[in-house]
Amino acid sequence: MSVRVTFDIFSGRVNPAFTLGPSDAAELSKRLQPAAKLTGAAATPPAQSVLGYRGVLIEPLGPAAVAGLPAHARVVDGTLYAPGTAFRIQGSDTEDYLLDRAAATAGSGLSPELIALLREESRSRAAAKSSPPPPAGANPGPALVCRCAPLYEPGWWNDGGQIQLHNNCYNYACDYRTDTFAQPGRAAGNRITQFSCQGVQPCAIDDALTVSPQQAVRCPGEGHLVALVIWPGWDFHWYRMGRELLWSHKPGNWPVTNLDNAGQRISDPRTADRGRYTAFCSFMVAMHGHIKID
Repeated sequence: MSVRVTFDIFSGRVNPAFTLGPSDAAELSKRLQPAAKLTGAAATPPAQSVLGYRGVLIEPLGPAAVAGLPAHARVVDGTLYAPGTAFRIQGSDTEDYLLDRAAATAGSGLSPELIALLREESRSRAAAKSSPPPPAGANPGPALVCRCAPLYEPGWWNDGGQIQLHNNCYNYACDYRTDTFAQPGRAAGNRITQFSCQGVQPCAIDDALTVSPQQAVRCPGEGHLVALVIWPGWDFHWYRMGRELLWSHKPGNWPVTNLDNAGQRISDPRTADRGRYTAFCSFMVAMHGHIKID
C-alpha cells in the first residue's frame, strides 16, 4: 500500500508530488483519523480556485480500505475534506510531517528550496485564516461586447474529470484544450528555463501568441486578449478576457472562476488580487487557427 501526496500550489506548472511507502502510508493513515466531524458551513471546503497554496491532495495507490483513507482527499489547515465528509484530523501537524517525509525521501524530486516555499505558504495560509473572508464582488457590468472573445462557460471546463484535471491556466487562456497541462513553448520544441516575464513570454511567442502594445483593457481587432503574470522564480499564470471585457482564469487543475483571490470580479488583471503572482508581464493576443500549444 502506498500513497501519492501532491502539494497543490502552482497554476501553470505541474504540482510537486511524491509517493509514501507502506510504513509511511500507515503512519499517515493514523494522523488522518477523525478528531472532530464538521457539519454545516464548517464542512464547506475552502476555495479551490485561488492562486497560491491550496493544501495537500492524498491519493491511495492501492485499496483505500487497507490504509483507512478515502480514495481522494484534501488536507489543509488541519482538516480533511473528501466527498461527503469533512473533519478535523488527529495529526494537526500533518502538512509539516509530509514535508519532512518529502525532504527525507530519496528521489522525491522536491528541492530544499521548494520545500521551504511550501512551509512558508502553509504557515501564511494558516495565519490568514483568522481574517474574515472578503465579500464577493459585484459585477461592474461594462456594456461593451468583444465579439471575438470566448464565452465565459465555466461548466464546459469544470467537469471534475478529464478536462478540468488535465488542462491548466494556459489552456484556458488560449481557449485550447490539449489534456496535457500545456506549457508555453513546448509545442514549438522549447521549454521555460526561468519563471520570469523574460523566461515565459518568449515561449508563448513561439506558440504564435503576439504581444499587445495596448495599455488599456479593450477588445483587440482580431483574436482575444490574454494576460501573463508571474510568481517570480516559481510559476506562471494566465487570464483571459471575455466578451463583456471581464476576465476569468483557471488555477491549475481546479475549476475556472471569474473571481480573484479577494473574491472580486476581475475588470483588469493588473489590479486584481493575484496572491504571490506579483509580476504583471503583458497583455497578449491569442488567435484561433494560428496558435499551437501543448
